[in-house]
Amino acid sequence: MEQNPARQSADHSDHGTGGARDAEPFRVPEDSSLPLEPTRPPLPRGARRARLQLAGVALALFAAMLVAKLLDSADVQQTALFYVGIPAVIALTVILTARPRSAVGTALATTTVGLALAGPLLNEGVVCLVIAAPLFYGVAAAIGATVQRSRNQRGRALAVAPLLLLLMAEGIGGFSLMPRDDAGVATVVVEATPEQVAAALAAPPTYGEFEAPFLRAVPFPEPVSATGHGLRVGDERHVTFSPRRSLGINAGTTPRAMSLRVARSEVSDTGGHLRLDVTSDTTLARWMDLHAADITWEAAGAGRTRVTWALEYTRTFDPSWYFGPIQHYASGLASEYLIETFANTAERAGA
Repeated sequence: MEQNPARQSADHSDHGTGGARDAEPFRVPEDSSLPLEPTRPPLPRGARRARLQLAGVALALFAAMLVAKLLDSADVQQTALFYVGIPAVIALTVILTARPRSAVGTALATTTVGLALAGPLLNEGVVCLVIAAPLFYGVAAAIGATVQRSRNQRGRALAVAPLLLLLMAEGIGGFSLMPRDDAGVATVVVEATPEQVAAALAAPPTYGEFEAPFLRAVPFPEPVSATGHGLRVGDERHVTFSPRRSLGINAGTTPRAMSLRVARSEVSDTGGHLRLDVTSDTTLARWMDLHAADITWEAAGAGRTRVTWALEYTRTFDPSWYFGPIQHYASGLASEYLIETFANTAERAGA
């Protein structure tokens, strides 16, 4: 019996394709006017990681701003809880939510964005932001490195937690690891007699620009002019400083000034001692509690005088291990600047 050649060819074709004749034929939907839904390809792994990192950054910044507002309302914005806790919140939130490839790099990048937003949103001044930036970066890097190294060793991460809590506790309830009372002291030998130094201290000074690189790099308030004269007990001085420039949105400048009164005065031909108590201060009040300027001078040879200037203050910022050395160093440079300021007047009088 002869077979249809076409049918025989089809049979061979079906067997060659592994039994394709048993498969269901393609059927067009009855309502062919409906478009077929396109199938979305899955996101690449890198894109998914980028989205997670972006979400982690946004969550970290929101958490940090919320913590900052709460601490500000609780009047603890000068404590270690503010300057250590906020970068720790940023770093931990990013690391735990975004799962970045480099925990340290992402934490530092997020901290940079947070610092850029802190000025406009928190109305911070330039000085506070510049001085606090290294602390923020240091805490974020330390948290990131610790978590990154201890992902497979949870015990090591838990061991760091008590140390972090101790560092954040400074300033709460007056707790401090280092003494709060301190003084920035400087001694300079000037080319003037003790009488000429005393005359310069009695007159209003002419202030110049800072010469110390640290004072020039950080935008500290600069004295502009002074009124008042005399070395008798009760004599007053009023010093005007450069205005405070806030980074807040649409924020203007705020005037700053300091008033002092002579509390002790001993003047002789060979030297003297002068103490000026600070009676009001809108210049350094957010930075330190400045109490007095203590000045002594004595003859150091023919036509020369050794002048020692001490700025006595109480540190109001924590953590002490960070702000303590910075304030001590800055106040010492300020004492040296004040000696040079009055020395210029004394040396011009003797020229």
